[in-house]
Amino acid sequence: LQRMLSMAVEVDRSPTCSSRKIADDIFPFILNIPLRSQREALLNTMESQLLRCRLLELLFQHSCDVPTTSSMSLDKILYFLSHSSVLPQFQDETATWQRWDEMLQYLSLLLMSYQTFPLAEHLRSSLTERMALVVQKPKPRLQDTDDISQLDIQLKMKDFTSRMQKALGQPLPPQIQEKLYMLQ
Repeated sequence: LQRMLSMAVEVDRSPTCSSRKIADDIFPFILNIPLRSQREALLNTMESQLLRCRLLELLFQHSCDVPTTSSMSLDKILYFLSHSSVLPQFQDETATWQRWDEMLQYLSLLLMSYQTFPLAEHLRSSLTERMALVVQKPKPRLQDTDDISQLDIQLKMKDFTSRMQKALGQPLPPQIQEKLYMLQ
């Protein structure tokens, strides 16, 4: 399945458009996956970084009270950090801190997916046009919204940490602190 999804994204004239279409079709099924381990298995084994990025973007858009219409960028990831909540569908019998832990895991995965593949210029071109671009080894094309400061990151992380501590009503478990540090 992962290979087929990856090929479906890659062979299209516009991988960006095809990843959006495929993600829109798959997203409702992800919301219905009952266990965290199953959701993580699907997202962690996804061969297409672009498709994984789109799915995670949809997941966070779904968890925001006020979804943003901006394109995927580092600024949008900070927006998700500030405005996302734990998805109600995923609130099973697990402890509250584990649900926050899952959210942090997905934020980290989104950041890695965004930095790895979607920034590459050749993914914005058709397969036939990509060969010349790949040979040229283009550098990632950054967007204006990718220019964020260290202060922005620190403020958003501090705000997120206080929001999470308020929701948990206790000090953050070491697993959460470690993931926060890694995400920052």
